[in-house]
Amino acid sequence: MTNYREILRLNSLGINNSQIALSVGCTRQTVISVLNKAKQKNLTYAQAISLSDRELAAGIQEGGLERANYRMPDYEKVHKELAKNGVTLNLLWVEYCQECKRNGEIAYQSTQFNKYYADYARKVGATMHIERKPGESMEVDWAGGTAPVINQDTGEVMNAYVFVSALSYSSYAYAEAFWTMQSENWIIAHVHAYEFYGGVCRLLIPDNLKAGIVKNTKAETVVNKTYQEMVSITVQLFSRHG
Repeated sequence: MTNYREILRLNSLGINNSQIALSVGCTRQTVISVLNKAKQKNLTYAQAISLSDRELAAGIQEGGLERANYRMPDYEKVHKELAKNGVTLNLLWVEYCQECKRNGEIAYQSTQFNKYYADYARKVGATMHIERKPGESMEVDWAGGTAPVINQDTGEVMNAYVFVSALSYSSYAYAEAFWTMQSENWIIAHVHAYEFYGGVCRLLIPDNLKAGIVKNTKAETVVNKTYQEMVSITVQLFSRHG
């Protein structure tokens, strides 16, 4: 049985609904319903003290407990806001709670807020299928970390940088290790990759790395001169044999 008296007492002390629910052993929704009903009847804890448990229960339960009417967040707006820099789901939940408080509405706890957003995101989430043609493009980059190489004569451990390439359509990959990431090794790696694949691709897709790209902004992309020359030769080869 719900302890209505304790709910009213804890509420009069300024305890929040979640803590009241935990203390009394009921749901937060039950606490909200009891307090709403008591408010409608102008029933305070001071008045409840003079009532028996049966009288208090009858006063609260008359007409049945109201179901807490939570305000559903605008998840379309939440989804758009999350795309902005510095905006987090927790920040949006706080703003949602503040708005609910101003309007006298009941807000969801953060766990429910996050759950409903996850449900929304799954429904509206979309992936873009990129059409690729066999042998059309090759993606290249230096791997994120170095590879330790042990000198068999001295036992010294040396770090090697790994060039990685992959054909976009098949994900067929080629990798090669170098002692530096200088432009010379970068170009050599491309040549060896083309030799490995047995031909050149129409499109070469590098990541935004210093060995290939000097500057990359919304206004312009400046390609390393040596790399640009290699790309030009590749295009010529493709034009002849592609």
